Amino acid sequence: MADYKDSGVDIDAGELAVELMKASIAKASRPEVMGGIGGFAGLFDATALTKFKKPLLATSTDGVGTKTEIARRLGKYDTIGEDLVAMVVDDLVVCGAEPLFMTDYIAVGKVIPERIAEIVSGIARGCVKANTALIGGETAEHPGLLADDEFDIAGAATGAVDADKLLSADLVKAGDVLIGMPASGFHANGYSLIRHIIKTKNLSLDANFPGSDKTLGEILLTPTEIYTLDCLALIKSLGTNLRTFVHVTGGGLAENTARVIPAGLCATYDRSTWALPNEMRSLAVAGDVAQPALERTWNAGVGMVAVVAPDVADLTLRSLAARGMKAWIAGEVRSTQAPARSTLEGTYQAR
Repeated sequence: MADYKDSGVDIDAGELAVELMKASIAKASRPEVMGGIGGFAGLFDATALTKFKKPLLATSTDGVGTKTEIARRLGKYDTIGEDLVAMVVDDLVVCGAEPLFMTDYIAVGKVIPERIAEIVSGIARGCVKANTALIGGETAEHPGLLADDEFDIAGAATGAVDADKLLSADLVKAGDVLIGMPASGFHANGYSLIRHIIKTKNLSLDANFPGSDKTLGEILLTPTEIYTLDCLALIKSLGTNLRTFVHVTGGGLAENTARVIPAGLCATYDRSTWALPNEMRSLAVAGDVAQPALERTWNAGVGMVAVVAPDVADLTLRSLAARGMKAWIAGEVRSTQAPARSTLEGTYQAR
């Protein structure tokens, strides 16, 4: 007689995967989490919101995109989860929200318990870095739709912010300063272009990358930086002198900045204040990628930007330095009659 396993779905493997991931998930918790994993829903004690005067819930969802293909080709699955957490929680903090809890969704062609546990270990590690609880998730086996070694991941998080501490474009003023925070690499955007370059130029993921002691594959799997706690620390210390943040994801630095700049103003970045990362410069040369295309596809070395009042620019830099973040003044906000709300000027520093 036929059973579910004959169709390609292995329930026993799924149950083993849950057992293997329990230890990682246990580390990604908060006092407000109620119960353990295995139920139909994750529970979070909402009395945590009583510390807010007028709490606003914020939510965000995202994935990692085709960076998963690099992980699949290298057979390395323990870092991709950090990328997922970063892409979700750092969107929440832009409006000033503290990410509280997160859930994940993993779709695979075939459940290999150890591989699922590796992916979840990365998600849990990212949640620990953001002080965000991982309270639930789903692993779905899709035989016939995905090859046995193919997978995709997505996640959603919920956070909260006091209404009177909400950050937004409405707070941005002419004269405000743009504080750049360095990216850890490509993060999780522009990997379709990266894969195109690898394919057309016949690049090897196992080859040492020029100017680095790492291989191309290792560089491409560098986890996305998680800025959540750094940003929350600035919110606490700067108060109303902090206007908003820019999370630099798909579309690049200029397009993401434009999302938080009101009409009549323009955020102007000075490229000479930082150097274009070697990996981006080298791949752009290899793939004949022009600078405008590079800057619209990759983050150009800037992962997060704080928009602050000019009087607290130095304090912002000192505060981030104390947390180990080497930030810098990357530009300013100016009045303008032009339609563009964000531009990059000048030439990148030589490396």
